[in-house]
Amino acid sequence: MYKIGLTGGIGSGKSRVADLFADWGAAVIDTDVIAHELTSPGGAAIESIRHEFGPDIISPTGALDRQAMRELVFESPQARQRLESIIHPMISSVTQKRADAAQGCYLVFVVPLLVESGRWRDRVDRICVVDCDPETQIRRVQARSGLTPEAIARIMSAQASREARLAVADDVIVNDGRTSLDELVRHARELHEAWCMRARQ
Repeated sequence: MYKIGLTGGIGSGKSRVADLFADWGAAVIDTDVIAHELTSPGGAAIESIRHEFGPDIISPTGALDRQAMRELVFESPQARQRLESIIHPMISSVTQKRADAAQGCYLVFVVPLLVESGRWRDRVDRICVVDCDPETQIRRVQARSGLTPEAIARIMSAQASREARLAVADDVIVNDGRTSLDELVRHARELHEAWCMRARQ
């Protein structure tokens, strides 16, 4: 299948864009969704995380306590590496299984840390970046999550810069504070049709 790597910073709107492609017939695999499945109650990563970090990092529901883990990895790069060594191989395995079974006019991998991982350029035919100014990112994330601007800024600082993402992009969808929903849909539709054409060739 023709493969697209879709990425963007937190709050850029990449999930909304991915939903559009799915509505139009693309197969979509979201690595963030997979990560949430693995760390939800009964998820495949929970026992390994509990063993590595102790019971305080697991919420009363049996899911990963995201706030506690977020604080831990910001304070300790080693903790981030330990978490990633548990969860990244699991995400890769599930992603590959779903890719093998995918059906659609083309395949979209939604990967928030696509640029940071350095492993995706050779796995996809094109990289599409959903681009957004930092001020709009912070406003959107605050509205949906209730995180403080400082906490959001810390998350953004751990992600690739806007410039680094744009440097690897084959296609860019602008979704900043000035972009209307109609403009977003129109631009995404143009890319969808172009990718369908390439996929048929």
